[in-house]
Amino acid sequence: MKQPFRFSIAFQSNKSPVEYQALAELVDVYPFDVVSVYNDLLFQPALGPLILMAQRLHRAQVGFAALNPYTLHPLEIAGQAAVLDMVSGGRSYMGLVRGSWLDRLGIEGKKSYQTLREATMLVKHLLARDPAPFEGQIFQLAANSTLNYQPLRADVPIMIGTWGKLTARMAGEIANEIKIGGSSNPAMVGVLQPEIAAGEAKAGREAGMVGVCLGAVTVVDEDREAARALVRREAALYIPVVAELDPTLQDPEWLQRVQEAAGRGDYDYVSRQISDEMLDKFAFAGNPQDIIRQVEKLIEAGASRVEFGTPHGLNPEVGINLLGEKVLPCFKS
Repeated sequence: MKQPFRFSIAFQSNKSPVEYQALAELVDVYPFDVVSVYNDLLFQPALGPLILMAQRLHRAQVGFAALNPYTLHPLEIAGQAAVLDMVSGGRSYMGLVRGSWLDRLGIEGKKSYQTLREATMLVKHLLARDPAPFEGQIFQLAANSTLNYQPLRADVPIMIGTWGKLTARMAGEIANEIKIGGSSNPAMVGVLQPEIAAGEAKAGREAGMVGVCLGAVTVVDEDREAARALVRREAALYIPVVAELDPTLQDPEWLQRVQEAAGRGDYDYVSRQISDEMLDKFAFAGNPQDIIRQVEKLIEAGASRVEFGTPHGLNPEVGINLLGEKVLPCFKS
């Protein structure tokens, strides 16, 4: 089963209602397949922006990228999924992830694999209004504890965010898609696809039914050098964290240097240490032709979706226009 390649655009939850409505109207002009909103710690909950945008998007799937079961119980996650699905007319998806920066809240994130697995299963259990008890190691639900309303769909698609092989295998069993967040590296598809396939086989699912999405900071502008300079500054904040998750990188000395610099807050140094080759593994950056080349490599590697993350351009609206007018038409006919 071959997944059709899809284009996605993602927004941070730090804007006003009017801004979200305007962005949705702009995105709706173009054939984006998915619109996501991040749910990062200390930002607005993604549900509000998604509801505002869903009402002005007529084609695109909309969803959370992503919620975590440590700060939000699966009962609430299922409820948010159901509400967004109703508002969007059955076009929602639910993203789940272990979560980052939980230590700031005094949350240790123990048993992350089991917690994420059970959260996924419990969300499905609740949306299906299954009256059977749910008896997990982490989460429990008494018999006959069904939702007191009828969800529009009993099976909202679920995306699991991960860089790890074990979680990718689990996603192959129970999810619809995985997302490798903060990566634009085609080699990562090859790292995780065999694990997804093993999970699909274990669950008796059709091979290839679980897609692979890669999403990262995006800046596209006709001024190529200015776009890549801005991305270097943006990427310097997260590359020291996510680079160690990428097993295809073979430069431990470089990683140690940038992590030490990030530890002392010297992100100017980190930015200077990001080569063009390295930048292309962790961001979408440059002019439209650069982005097209990056997408072509991801398609060739077997990815099924690319997600263009904020800020999209030197000017966000210009960046979205360039993606919609010069990048997407090269792949959508």
